[in-house]
Amino acid sequence: MLENETKQVASKEEVEEALQDGLYCIGCGARMQTTDQQEAGYLPMSALQKQLESEQLLCQRCFRLRHYNEIQPVSLTDDDFIKLLHQVSESKALIVYVLDLFDFSGSTIPGLPRFVGQDNPIYVIGNKVDLLPKSLKANKIKDWVRGQLKDQGIKPVAVDLTSAAHPANLDEILDKIDELRAGRDVYVVGTTNVGKSTLINQIIKSKTGVQELITTSRFPGTTLDQIAIPLDDGRSLIDTPGIIKADQYAHQVTDKDLKYVLPKNEIKARTYQLNDGQTVFIGGLARFDLIAGLEDAKTGVTFYFENNLNLHRTKLVGADEFYEKHQGGLLTPVPKSADSGLISHEFKTKTAADLVIAGLGFITLPAGVTVKGYAPTGVSVFLRKAMI
Repeated sequence: MLENETKQVASKEEVEEALQDGLYCIGCGARMQTTDQQEAGYLPMSALQKQLESEQLLCQRCFRLRHYNEIQPVSLTDDDFIKLLHQVSESKALIVYVLDLFDFSGSTIPGLPRFVGQDNPIYVIGNKVDLLPKSLKANKIKDWVRGQLKDQGIKPVAVDLTSAAHPANLDEILDKIDELRAGRDVYVVGTTNVGKSTLINQIIKSKTGVQELITTSRFPGTTLDQIAIPLDDGRSLIDTPGIIKADQYAHQVTDKDLKYVLPKNEIKARTYQLNDGQTVFIGGLARFDLIAGLEDAKTGVTFYFENNLNLHRTKLVGADEFYEKHQGGLLTPVPKSADSGLISHEFKTKTAADLVIAGLGFITLPAGVTVKGYAPTGVSVFLRKAMI
């Protein structure tokens, strides 16, 4: 790249020839282009001329994301992501399936074996274990994960837990990947914001010392195409684009409010002893009503949401009017489309269960209670077997 300490600038002809052969952004994997700013891989010709001799080409989107934390939308659809992931099924490979333990249900991919090949083994890594209470034992979490996956028709060859942001067992995971892949390629798959690229960056850092090679951020859909990292035996570890699930809460808030739905620190459980007919607002983003609790006793209800997201308890009578009056003030933040209101979903628990608001958090409930959960249109609200 340097000759006599002077950076060489490629000619337009050299750039155009290189583009025809194929240049790819090292940050998101998109094929580089200089013609359409709205499409993936865009970089102005003048900037690409300067970058061409570099081994770390960055598109304009990744450059701004990395240096200024700005996000530029690109015109990729869910079908584009599914098509890219389908390519995995044509390979014989180990599938590393990264799941977000805090947003487990929101980070699963329905029909995963169909996308990645029925015969390819699946190694599950439960990420963001650092967000769960430290009192929760690893083996109990693994058993819970296996049970949830079994219900989806997935039988992983192994399950491990980690925190990609602060990995304590990275060497063990690398050894497990090397053992399970048996000389094959490795594809890392998952939905947006589960930490796939962060995990791969930690692997790269541990092997080469290079930091933040792949672009990572809070924003959904940062990786836009497959990114291949060479392994010692000529095979590759490949980061695939995150599947965007429209029912996740990250799509309902502004960029500045993403911090309330994507926690960074251990979640502190908040327990309320509620009477029938009480409501708890989760900021202005969601709502919980206890319709009928335990007989002859208050009902203990535990909330697991981002620590800075304020909870406000009030009476069910008048709760609609309370929300209308205080949304954006006492009840903050609110969804981008706050005017459309929150939609109610009613449930009765048969066993201890979590009421999940996809991509936001969950509420642990005892058996035998009737409750309502509220979220914006399009956000999934459902019951599952209690994790904690």
